[in-house]
Amino acid sequence: MNAPPDSPLLALQRATHATLHVLATELADLGLTAAEINALANLADGRPHTASELAAAVGSRPTTLTSVVDRLERRGHVTRGPRPGDRRAVQIELTDSGRAAAVTISEAVAGLERRALDGLSPAAVDGFHQVVRALTEVRA
Repeated sequence: MNAPPDSPLLALQRATHATLHVLATELADLGLTAAEINALANLADGRPHTASELAAAVGSRPTTLTSVVDRLERRGHVTRGPRPGDRRAVQIELTDSGRAAAVTISEAVAGLERRALDGLSPAAVDGFHQVVRALTEVRA
C-alpha cells in the first residue's frame, strides 16, 4: 500500500527538502554541506557539546557525525578534545570562525522561519511540533 499524497511524513520530507534548498542557496558562500550547517546550527548556543549530545541534537548516529565534525575541524570551525572531568567523552566547541558561521546560519534559519510561519497561529506551530516529536520518537 502506498502512502497517501497528504501523508504527514511525506509532507515533512517535502518541507525538509524545500527548506534545505533555501538554506543551501542563502548560505552558499559558507561552502558547507547541509549536515555541516545542521551541526553548526546546533552548536550556535556557544556551549561545548559532547559528540553524543551533538549527534542527538542533529538527529544522527555518533559515527555518522564523526565525518561531519572531521570536516568542520579541518575547516577550522570546531575543536574537539576530552571533556574536563570525563576524558572518555569527546567535547566539541566552536572556534571564532565557527561562531561567525553559526551566527550567519542562525540568522538564515530565523529569517526562513519568519517568512514561512508568519501568519500561523501559535496553536498551529505547537501542533506541528507535536507531530514532529511523535515522528522523531518512532523507533525501528
